[in-house]
Amino acid sequence: MATVIRNILGYLATLLRSRLKLADRSTSLEDIFNYLELDNRITTSGQPSATQLGLIKAAGYTTIINLAPKAQENALEDEEEILQRLGIRYFHLPVVFSRPTREDFERFIETLEACNDERLWVHCAANMRVSAFFFKYRTERLSWPIERAQSDLNKIWKPNKVWRDFIDQG
Repeated sequence: MATVIRNILGYLATLLRSRLKLADRSTSLEDIFNYLELDNRITTSGQPSATQLGLIKAAGYTTIINLAPKAQENALEDEEEILQRLGIRYFHLPVVFSRPTREDFERFIETLEACNDERLWVHCAANMRVSAFFFKYRTERLSWPIERAQSDLNKIWKPNKVWRDFIDQG
């Protein structure tokens, strides 16, 4: 229950900041909604603000993958342009939250694996799509035990039926 409340409040905060164009006083990567460092090369999160994209660049990340549709309520309208100015490579792979597909997942794997040595930041609106994709990637492609992969997934959320079915499909 605490994870659900945290996700709702965090999402609403990013939505308000985006829509009201509020100043962002973030000074650390950990300030980014649902920040989760997977290893020394890959970090995931919910939607970063423009200020936070600068922090991501300053931390040495060279590539961002975004799984949220541009129409997402808390999306950063000019994310691609900001990242271009920062010199960060950008991949936009929109996944409809209520209908994740195998094709979405395959595009994600292809993009992820093409970025083999880069410092990579992967985000969506709330890190829910991303955490589910990494769980599936780790268990299917990397043959991680479910319990090990589940640890990071559960730090973000407990997938609903749509996402549980997606994760379970082969």
